This record gives sequence, C-alpha cells and structure tokens, in this order.
Amino acid sequence: MTTAAVSRRILAAFLAVSLPAGGAALAQEPASAPSLRLEFNGLEPSTAGCRLTFVVENGLGAALDRAAFEIVLFNQAGLVDRLTVLDFKDLPSGKTKVRQFDLPNADCAGIGRVLVNDAVACEGEGVEPSDCIRNLKAETKSDISFGS
Repeated sequence: MTTAAVSRRILAAFLAVSLPAGGAALAQEPASAPSLRLEFNGLEPSTAGCRLTFVVENGLGAALDRAAFEIVLFNQAGLVDRLTVLDFKDLPSGKTKVRQFDLPNADCAGIGRVLVNDAVACEGEGVEPSDCIRNLKAETKSDISFGS
C-alpha cells in the first residue's frame, strides 16, 4: 500500500471518529441568557378601580426574595396618568407566577400604555440590584402597549 493510500485511510478514520463527536457538540444549544420575563396579561375593572394581571417567570438562575417595579400608566392621549410601584414579592428560580394588582380609582378604559420605568427592588442571594431591570424581557398578551 502506498503512503498516499495509508494517509487517506488514516484521514478517513479520523473523520469518521471526530465528526459524530463534533456534530453532537454543534447540536447542543447554547445556555440561555438569564432573564426575568414579565408579561402584561391584561386588565379588567375591579371594585377598587382597575386590576392589572401579570405573568412573571424568573429565569435569572437565582431566587428573588423581592422584586418590585415602578410602573407608569399613560392615558389614551399618551400623557402620564400615574406612577406606582408594584411589588411582585418573592419569585423562586425557574418558577412562573401570576400576580394581580388593583389600582384604586383607575379607569381601565383610559389606559393606553404601561411602561416599566425601573426596578426599585431586586433582592436575593447572588442577585445584583440591577439584574431585574437589565435582564427584563417585557411582553404583552393585551392590546395595551407594554415595555421598558
């Protein structure tokens, strides 16, 4: 057998062994970035005024003992109607929770936009105070514009 034939067989054997291993490595998905997904799920009139419903999923990789956000409500004309702090309390790592907030004397029909202005509390072991706002992923299931 010639040197070229031996070299081809060695190369073929090397590729046969290394491609499946390399292919498996390429098929693995990269680790997802930490996130705190906050979904504005809707609003409805309540006896107090207007009830806002949120779905929150803690994907930060650490439990939050407390997460609170300053929320801004804009009216239909785009003017600021009110600023309020909504305390989402504890949010276990990897868990999804639903939180509802009744806003006294608020008219649901008058709300045109909801804005997450800032995270005023982001507390937990191994959690930086800026993690909640920096990793916030705002989404909406409502016709109302929502974001940060």
